[in-house]
Amino acid sequence: MLKVFNRLNFYKCIWLVGLSVFFFTSYNFANWFTSQREGIPSLFFSWERNIPLWPWTIVPYWSIDLMYGFAILLTSSWQSLKTLGLRLLTAQVICIICFLLFPLKFYFDRPALDGFFGLMFDILMGFDKPFNQAPSLHITLLVILWQFYANYFRGLSRYFLHIWCLLIGLSVLTTWQHHFFDIPTGLWVGCFCIWLWPDKREKQMKHRPSSYCWALIYFGLSLLSLAVVVYYSVWALLWLAGALLLVAANYLFSSDFQKQQNGHFKLPVILLFFPYFIIMWINSRIWTIRHQTDDLIVDEVYLGRIPSSQSLKQNHYNSVVDLCAELPIGHFKGAYTLIPVLDMTPLSQEECQQAAKTIELYHQQGKLLVCCALGYSRSATAVIAWLLWTKRANNLQEAINKVKACRNSIVISNQQQLILSNWFSTIKEGIGRC
Repeated sequence: MLKVFNRLNFYKCIWLVGLSVFFFTSYNFANWFTSQREGIPSLFFSWERNIPLWPWTIVPYWSIDLMYGFAILLTSSWQSLKTLGLRLLTAQVICIICFLLFPLKFYFDRPALDGFFGLMFDILMGFDKPFNQAPSLHITLLVILWQFYANYFRGLSRYFLHIWCLLIGLSVLTTWQHHFFDIPTGLWVGCFCIWLWPDKREKQMKHRPSSYCWALIYFGLSLLSLAVVVYYSVWALLWLAGALLLVAANYLFSSDFQKQQNGHFKLPVILLFFPYFIIMWINSRIWTIRHQTDDLIVDEVYLGRIPSSQSLKQNHYNSVVDLCAELPIGHFKGAYTLIPVLDMTPLSQEECQQAAKTIELYHQQGKLLVCCALGYSRSATAVIAWLLWTKRANNLQEAINKVKACRNSIVISNQQQLILSNWFSTIKEGIGRC
């Protein structure tokens, strides 16, 4: 145990020294390189001229340096150290690349300050320049460190943490170090680093041939949104462009949105994909507005769209089988299983079998909802697989007809039917039960 402890401390020192050296080297290089260039633009809103200069906020501004070092020393395992280190390293790399490719300059001139706070500003200006603006590296690191410390603090100390981190976030404006545009961009990069290096890496999703097509579609939509940002300066669409780009990455690399096994998403993921989540939620309501939210198929098994908290409360489900990767369910206290499948992609044979087994287990406990975004395809496929698995249907077409008779809006693609057919053949041969 002592050897493991000493080895972990050694790795902590390596990470701390390595990250510190890389931070100051790359940050100072970006500052120096940009200072040699002419015509560096500034990006700010007219109302920012009313932001006051509060010298005392240099204290919380500086405090992030202590939080940075102590976070690495507080890690309790090699995995947590590696995850934190990779997040901090990725943040640095992304921000420095942005500083070099899209340099911006802080527009206002800070007046001379005296006293203790003035000294702290003088020390800061000794290595910092009015460049390195968007995305704010300060905010990016704050997001990562805030999420890290939130796992350690409990009770009253947790509230103090939140208040102090909010002060740090505010200080980038009230010290006249950053313009407002730098904050949401920094927030997005911080959330991206947390999403890219999750605390626990879930099992990779099954590859689906149709994923490449949807990756291309979402990539095109991301470029279209970015074009609107560039040509019409609709900066809010930059958030949408980033979200769509990551959706394309999910389809391309067969990954998901890191939906948790309670049916919800962590806050960084919500912030990262928020525009996409809103669009998909609205889409799910528009397509189902003239249909029942759920329909009884057989034996207390219901098929429907992703449920809200109100729907779950009104219908008193005992359990839920969720096949929607991109939307959260409402608050639910019953038995719950997530089988995340990306929108417009078919279930694999393994997922069909997993869904069938789970439905058979849960429906014996009472009222069960099998759901996806609309309740038309992914969840319908799961119910069809269950009908075949439990011999409630003798063949695929009979199973589809049974579900369609209860919920006539279901759509089972030819590709999905082929997968179901091949899977059902293995069942009949006795392979599916192995």
